[in-house]
Amino acid sequence: MNTNAELLRELRIDRSAAPPPRRKGPWIAAGIAALAIVLAVAGWMVFGRDGAIPVETTFAVPMASGGAPASVLDASGYVVARRMATVSAKVTGRVREVLIEEGMRVEQGQVLARLDPVDAEQQRALAASQLEAARSQLGAVEAQLKEAEANAVRLETLAAQKLVPQAQYEQAVAQRDSLRSQLATARRNVQVAADGLRIAEQGIENTIVVAPFSGVITAKAAQEGEIVSPLSAGGGFTRTGIGTIVDMDSLEVEVDVGEAYIGRVQPKMPVEAVLNSYPDWKIPAEVIAIIPAADRGKATVKVRIALKEKDPRIVPDMGVRVSFLEPPKADEEKPEGVRVPADALVERDGRTVVFVVGDDGRVALREVATGSTLGRDRQVLSGLSPGDEVVLDPPAGLHDGARVRRAPEGTGN
Repeated sequence: MNTNAELLRELRIDRSAAPPPRRKGPWIAAGIAALAIVLAVAGWMVFGRDGAIPVETTFAVPMASGGAPASVLDASGYVVARRMATVSAKVTGRVREVLIEEGMRVEQGQVLARLDPVDAEQQRALAASQLEAARSQLGAVEAQLKEAEANAVRLETLAAQKLVPQAQYEQAVAQRDSLRSQLATARRNVQVAADGLRIAEQGIENTIVVAPFSGVITAKAAQEGEIVSPLSAGGGFTRTGIGTIVDMDSLEVEVDVGEAYIGRVQPKMPVEAVLNSYPDWKIPAEVIAIIPAADRGKATVKVRIALKEKDPRIVPDMGVRVSFLEPPKADEEKPEGVRVPADALVERDGRTVVFVVGDDGRVALREVATGSTLGRDRQVLSGLSPGDEVVLDPPAGLHDGARVRRAPEGTGN
């Protein structure tokens, strides 16, 4: 019995024992091999798919003329508009509607506001009635004159035959002449009534406020229901205008120059203007005129300056600093060639060359003649044109006709 029990215990499975370790080596090796293949394919797609060489490029720029001109005088002033108007109605009335807002662009003849036209319409109706009455009176006089003329002709024949008294004939002639005078008066009355109707119609048009020129609305001065009058007849509660319109194309600069320095300023003189709001923006300008009048209190002379650039950022009453520049010399020679970074120039077979990138992505080797050194740049006298795209730091293996690929933006020079 003991022997059999021991045999049964030997045949029992021991479930507490740890399982045998699995073999992981082949799976790890397969994963590493697959990752290597993926990286190789990706590298080929990025770098070797088209055989293009990654390079950095820049553009050849024209040579600047002789440096910046020197300033002979600095002054400060303000941006002003030559065409600016506060638009108002020609008559006094109550505002019915306002069709403008600040910053709105309007064209010449565009309706800006309308006044209540009730009074003007009544005046037109009265003028139209007066015209009809004048025309009716004219018709009556014409009918009477026609009868008087016929009567005068008949009595003239009878008077010649001694059938009626001569006095009767003369009375008929006087009646005819009187009616002729009344007819002329009636016709003038019709003309006067027609003129009155035209004036009344103009009165209705005067209740419509239109833009006198194209520009931008800078101020809205009236609202619906307010009384407006060009003469401000209602005192402080009466508006004198609907709004202010400015022609932005007429903006210029006015500066006050001291009397002691006005001799340095000449018409057509180049000027560089800098707005106080945008100190890094240099606006080219030119002297328009020197106002032939001095300010006794400030001992200054006003100078008008034209801005050569139009920009929405320039608005009236902005502060501006101007520098009057020396006029360009007539005999000053324009610099030749273009300028490129010195890193774009390499020596190949004893020649100074650059690689120019074409539209097809291939480079062309060009021999160039260099000039002076300009800091990190070099002057190229021949072989390049403004706007040519050149390779920076050309690799040693780069050759004529090679395909290149521009480096991603932000990794260049």
